[in-house]
Amino acid sequence: MSYPPDPNNPYGQPQQAPYGVPPQQPNPYGQPPAYGYPQQGAPQGYGFPQQPAPYGYVPVAPPVLASWGARVGAYFIDFLVVGLPVIICYFIGGAMLVSTVVKSQTNCPLDENGFPNCPAPSTSLSGGGLAIIVVGIVLSLILGIWQLVREGQGQTIGKKAVGIRLVREIDGQPLGFGMAFVRKLAHFLDGFLCGLGYLWPLWDDKSQCFADKVTNSLVIRA
Repeated sequence: MSYPPDPNNPYGQPQQAPYGVPPQQPNPYGQPPAYGYPQQGAPQGYGFPQQPAPYGYVPVAPPVLASWGARVGAYFIDFLVVGLPVIICYFIGGAMLVSTVVKSQTNCPLDENGFPNCPAPSTSLSGGGLAIIVVGIVLSLILGIWQLVREGQGQTIGKKAVGIRLVREIDGQPLGFGMAFVRKLAHFLDGFLCGLGYLWPLWDDKSQCFADKVTNSLVIRA
């Protein structure tokens, strides 16, 4: 719709936009998103490539279970490291006690009736022999706790020597001292039925003994 020219306007009609240039119109749909990657939730165009995996990513291979022979070897090494010093203390202390008792019961003085007057064996125990046995008991406690700490960290001396490790089944991390202690207590289940639990890893698909199943643990190659 056109309007008549204003006679008071010295410039005549208002200026028109140059021919071929469309007038600017407001965008009824708002400001479009900036150029770049599509926004989250927006449908991707056909054939849009997926983002590649980060550079240097390598898939993690499943752990290799330890053999039954390696587990037995680790057990005997741990026994030599921990049990042998204790056994030596018990043997030396016991030998001293026996020797003292035997000596006290021989060459005894005679009483007025001509019979040997030997002291009671309980009063003839050697203080040195008893001390060595007590040292053996204390040493067994210290070495036992030390073994539990190392097992909670993944490797005892024996396991490290044969190249195996004790881990949690769920994430492959060490058990920790608490669960290592529970696993040690659960070994009494392995001793049932002539030690069947200790043989169970031979045919178990996860090579677990009963104590491993109780604590959800695995013995793997380090």
